[in-house]
Amino acid sequence: MPALILASTSRYRQELLSRLRLPFEAIAPDVDETALPGETPAALAERLALAKARAVAARHPGAVVIGSDQVADLEGEAIGKPGTHANAVAQLKRMSGREVVFRTAVAVVAPGLAAIERAEVRVRLRELTDAAIEAYLRADEPYDCAGSAKVESLGLALLEAVESDDPTALIGLPLIRTCALLRRAGLEPLA
Repeated sequence: MPALILASTSRYRQELLSRLRLPFEAIAPDVDETALPGETPAALAERLALAKARAVAARHPGAVVIGSDQVADLEGEAIGKPGTHANAVAQLKRMSGREVVFRTAVAVVAPGLAAIERAEVRVRLRELTDAAIEAYLRADEPYDCAGSAKVESLGLALLEAVESDDPTALIGLPLIRTCALLRRAGLEPLA
């Protein structure tokens, strides 16, 4: 069986991939994640997912490499990871009462294969008060999450609805699509 590598240091993606019970290694892809001029959020997620997988695959020939990226899309504008409390407050205020589309792409690069799948998750935030935003941020500290919310924990309290055909896509690695790509690369999670 070829080595399986996750081109990511994200603890969220590592936890998700571990659900498939396949042995894997996580390696930093060292890819510049700056958006290109005029690049849409969907195109950015796709380009970065493939770039991450290709960067690690170039250093590990023969391996099956998974790359993934997620961009929160607020009416065509990419909303990234806030990094700081102040940025997270600003993001959540802008997203309050609105729909945000989380565009996630997953790519698999292996000998003879470079494939990508896309997942879209529509999230409707409820109207958020300043007090609710502050309480949430102090509790969850989601400063490393696109859109300033962790739906796998208290971030669910910010939402009215989530629409997706892949429940793990919102956390950053759409496992249904990842399984399909792994099968194409010759790895069967249920073998």
